[in-house]
Amino acid sequence: MRGLTGFFDHLMHRYLPDPFVLAVVLTLLTYFMGVLITDATPQDMAAYWGDSFWKLLHFTMQMVLVLVTGYVLAVTPVVHSLLKWLAALARTPGQGIILVTLCSFSACWINWGFGLISGALFARHVAQQVNGIDYRLLIASAYSGFLVWHGGLSGSVPLTVATPDHFMAGTMGVVDSTATIFAPFNLFILGLLLITIPLLNWLMMKGIRQPVRVEQKLFAESQVTAKPTPVDTPAKQLENSKLLALMLGTLGAVYLWENFSRTGINLTLDTVNFFFLILGVVLHGHAGRFLSAVNDGVKGAGGIIIQFPLYAGIMGMMISSGLGQVITQWFVSVSTAESFSLFTFFSAGLLNIVIPSGGGQWVIQAPVMIPDAIELGVEPAKAAMAIAWGDAWTNMIQPFWALPALAVAGLQARDIMGFCIMHLLVSGVIISAVFFLT
Repeated sequence: MRGLTGFFDHLMHRYLPDPFVLAVVLTLLTYFMGVLITDATPQDMAAYWGDSFWKLLHFTMQMVLVLVTGYVLAVTPVVHSLLKWLAALARTPGQGIILVTLCSFSACWINWGFGLISGALFARHVAQQVNGIDYRLLIASAYSGFLVWHGGLSGSVPLTVATPDHFMAGTMGVVDSTATIFAPFNLFILGLLLITIPLLNWLMMKGIRQPVRVEQKLFAESQVTAKPTPVDTPAKQLENSKLLALMLGTLGAVYLWENFSRTGINLTLDTVNFFFLILGVVLHGHAGRFLSAVNDGVKGAGGIIIQFPLYAGIMGMMISSGLGQVITQWFVSVSTAESFSLFTFFSAGLLNIVIPSGGGQWVIQAPVMIPDAIELGVEPAKAAMAIAWGDAWTNMIQPFWALPALAVAGLQARDIMGFCIMHLLVSGVIISAVFFLT
């Protein structure tokens, strides 16, 4: 274990470029593959790229707010104290690694946006509380919980197919979550990962000779120390007013109650961000302290802002040129009824490298995979979940989704990717075996 983990860690530090550079490389790779494999001309591919470049702006802003509002909430005195208390439950490095992994798994299964940020924030507290723990592995352990998001309550594919009038409803109908999220094969995958990934993280910890510890200045920066300024003017009184914060919190609570009463408890990125923002204002107590926390949180959002448009362009080239369908069709052509779910999982994992979006992959793969699944006698729900798990699987080596967690942690992608490759290998064996044998 020590040799294998060390090998991948060395490999990533030496050869993995900055995530922005990786996004540029993937952009050029997709462009040239589209020209060589499809009927698209070089001019066509450039047009597909440019026309799609800004199509993820809404999602980009959502992800920035996931990072900022999660950070703002975490550094409120109440939440900071709670996380510190929970972190104190870990007395040894091994206990810290397992606690962070289990908490991240649970949070990501409930809601991926919440889990992605809360896992990294909690890992920071554990690193502060437990001596001798490797900070890189701790953050990688927090990110490993992201493996289960697409098999959980916020998975985009299972939620999409459960929605009336989704674009594949004419082919596969509306699929209830009992056939996807709560299907026996999906719960079996979740159970196996819940056992093996914490154990894997613990074993990797045992193989580290000299733990890499976090710089204490990172923790110092997380303490929001802004105090009320002198209230010598009406403007300053408003800025330091606890009543305004309480009134805004009350208005937010009324909206959330009305929304959940009308639609059920459906945690979307927008509702999670809304809840975090309103609660952050209330718990900070006044605008001055809240805005100080916002200013600190925004510092880590640069990677998200500049890289997501590149991936939007890649997605546009894959969809408009038909390149994604060509790759998917190749996997279908070598599949049988017994191996169809397995090859669907592999194809989704491959496409996720260049299209790190569950919804984007579903748009590309569903029109090819679902009709062929039905023709071969494979349950459409299982084929849909194979796409979902393939998307979740290779997130372990796709820095796109790690950016918010890395921003919170103050690390670079190459710091954790050696450990994440181990997550990829072990989880890949488990998920592949379940899809092939069930």
